[in-house]
Amino acid sequence: MNDFSAPDLPGRALYIPHGGGPLPLLGDALHVELVDFLRRMRNKLPRPSAIVVVSAHWEQTEATVTAAARPELIYDYSGFPPESYTIEYPAPGHPELAQRIEELLRTTGLQVRQDHGRGFDHGLFVPLKIMYPEADIPCVQ
Repeated sequence: MNDFSAPDLPGRALYIPHGGGPLPLLGDALHVELVDFLRRMRNKLPRPSAIVVVSAHWEQTEATVTAAARPELIYDYSGFPPESYTIEYPAPGHPELAQRIEELLRTTGLQVRQDHGRGFDHGLFVPLKIMYPEADIPCVQ
């Protein structure tokens, strides 16, 4: 776990795995250890005021930040049981944090834009539904 900070964004950086698509949320036997790990991780960390997830499942020609107040979910996988396409994780977005992230990325010279229409992909909702099932922590992806 690494501490990082921008003048107004103290926090922790973590690598959080999500396993094979939605399988950890479907009770898959090969994901029991992963689910246990994510549940234990919640108890080891202070409760975050917001969560920022950088997802490898979202590729654009420029850095893009979710900026909606209520992002929907993107089921960015295929070939899984029907119940995997009805998973819900109604975590709020955080438009102000998205704006600040955009500003910070711009100072590095990156091209960046906010996306008010894109939802959260499984790189966010799978692990966070296990760690924080209440879905009450604002998220930005």
